Amino acid sequence: MKVGIIGATGYGGLELMRLLHNHSKITSITLFTSSDEGTVISDKYPHLKSIYDGTLQPITKEAVEKLDVLFMGTPSGVSGQIIPELLNDHTKIIDLSGDLRLKDISQYEAWYGKKAAPQQLVDQAVYGLSEWTTDVKNAQVVANPGCYPTAVLLSVLPLIKEQLIDATQLIIDAKSGISGSGNKPSQGTHFTENTEATSIYKMNKHQHIPEIEQAINIFTGTSHPITFSTHLVPMIRGIIATSYAPLKQGVVEADLHAAYAKYYEGQPFVRLVKEATKVSTNQVRGTNYCDIHVNVDERTNRVTIVSVIDNLVKGAAGQAIQNMNTMFGYEETEGLTQVPLFI
Repeated sequence: MKVGIIGATGYGGLELMRLLHNHSKITSITLFTSSDEGTVISDKYPHLKSIYDGTLQPITKEAVEKLDVLFMGTPSGVSGQIIPELLNDHTKIIDLSGDLRLKDISQYEAWYGKKAAPQQLVDQAVYGLSEWTTDVKNAQVVANPGCYPTAVLLSVLPLIKEQLIDATQLIIDAKSGISGSGNKPSQGTHFTENTEATSIYKMNKHQHIPEIEQAINIFTGTSHPITFSTHLVPMIRGIIATSYAPLKQGVVEADLHAAYAKYYEGQPFVRLVKEATKVSTNQVRGTNYCDIHVNVDERTNRVTIVSVIDNLVKGAAGQAIQNMNTMFGYEETEGLTQVPLFI
């Protein structure tokens, strides 16, 4: 199978290359660029020397038509404008940016501050939360979920779906490594600004808020605003999301465990962890796993749900490949069986 990556020099693109390199069905990977045409990728990233020494190619419709899959690893505001020119009957497209996730394009423009993709393209795109979306197999275009939404949704959807918690009171506190901000430096991600410091950002304005709310509505049929806070912590990769909600009357902890078993039994990348002390970003680093722990505070009748993922893998490239595997009928785990980089 022939695949291509637009945005290969970003962190998501590099993770796609790393994971696809060991995918048994991939015969070739074409790396595209809009600004570094002719650059040898291993000159830019020496860790790829003798692995990928090819040059970055210009983006053309003729080149894309020869591919089976095209991954879009571009910043938000880019893919939604160029995908319409690249669409064809043969090539399936998986967009890792946020351009095709929000079905209400006015919400996209309000939260992202960028021009929205054409409504027809947004309507065509299937939201690819791998463990919950049932129609990825027949999709031509997939909107890969965001990193924060993936961690949050996998942890709370079973409890909302089974009506075990009061979702109107859902509060989510999430923390991410710096790689989630991309590879273009800013003051907030500068070493001296971030090292030995934790900071909140985009308070009540994070663009993943409407995505989480929309997905809850899609998969559970309920619609409630959420409180969602995001923080940067001084690590390179990883997300930990801690969610809090009141339990419905009569619900006990065993009911929560039963809900997770119902939705995730047989799901290869969701792991339920019994001990809170065993839930850590280093347990999933470099992999497509999502680890989840749930705990009931009987004193307050609230549940605390903790989930961890690698933002660059399960939160981006890994889930994109998981979606690709589903689209082509491959084993869901193909190319994604890495052991976590615990240390």
